[in-house]
Amino acid sequence: MNESVPGLRVLIAGGGTGGHVIPALAIGREMRDAHGAEVRFVGTARGLETRLVPEAGFPLELIRVGQLKNVSLMTRLRTLTDLPLGVARCLELVRSFRPDVVVGVGGYASGPAMLAAVLLRVPTVAYEPNAAPGLANRLVGKYVAAAAVNFPETTKYFRNAVVTGVPVREAIFVVPDRALGAEPRLLITAGSNGAKIFNETMPGIAARLLERVPGLTIVHQTGEKALSATAEAYAKAGIDLSRVKVTAFLSDMPEQYAAADLVLARAGSTVAELAAAGKPALLVPLPTAADDHQRKNAELVVKGGAAEMLLQTELTPEVLLERLTGLLTSGERLRTMSASARAMGKPGALARIGEMVAGVAEVGA
Repeated sequence: MNESVPGLRVLIAGGGTGGHVIPALAIGREMRDAHGAEVRFVGTARGLETRLVPEAGFPLELIRVGQLKNVSLMTRLRTLTDLPLGVARCLELVRSFRPDVVVGVGGYASGPAMLAAVLLRVPTVAYEPNAAPGLANRLVGKYVAAAAVNFPETTKYFRNAVVTGVPVREAIFVVPDRALGAEPRLLITAGSNGAKIFNETMPGIAARLLERVPGLTIVHQTGEKALSATAEAYAKAGIDLSRVKVTAFLSDMPEQYAAADLVLARAGSTVAELAAAGKPALLVPLPTAADDHQRKNAELVVKGGAAEMLLQTELTPEVLLERLTGLLTSGERLRTMSASARAMGKPGALARIGEMVAGVAEVGA
């Protein structure tokens, strides 16, 4: 516990997707448990925070604010209309809660809350896991007291940025290397909603992939909505279902990473877990991701030698089959990529972020 900041109060703002909410909760727990802080969250009614934050035992304040990027003109106008109201509401929340520091994790609520903190001269910390910051963090980047980032290339967007890494469960950092001679395994994962491109393409090429890679097994996480259709597609393809597991959600990620030789994935927050686990990957960035941040993430992981990238515009069944076959049948290549991935991992990120937040609060006290 940081005794130099008695009665520490921390306001964490942002959310929407799991990529924002899950690390925000990790930071909240760290501030509460390691630094004795009183923690509150600010989010919107449309994000996962409405369920996950109360489940974690934290108070959640809601504001009304929407998207500005990759939306229709009508939605953009509505957001611009709501934005001043969102900032006004955040000014009220900051005045009433009187936080020592406000942490912005990106997402809808982050911008208004961070702006309110800047206006009221409350110290702020930005958390940015992606290579290219989202709109909220870009707007406040030069005004924050400090920033915790995952990639060295991201530091240029912020004042006092430190490469801390991303909060990843410690169990993932201790995933053992794959044993020589183990039966090969392909893990397909794409966050809680899965990836339509994987769900539609993989059943059509799985039989040939299983034939080309002796002993291969596949674990395919589809997302809840696509589970039945994807499982049915595999079944209709005449595949030996003892070699393919189709599931909506994976709750045992350390075990799944431990058993995988290669991961087919998007390139959002997953890239930090892949590095922690030392897992080679074929990354297919989500083309509609804000500011094309997933492609930028993937490019840096590829540059580090830990992954290959396949753009969705170039993904056909034949191309995906060839890329997966080439990687899964090259043990030396996979071992080299695995070592490169581990070199990019950053254990202890959560503790470093917690110390940063507490330190900013202490300076501002």
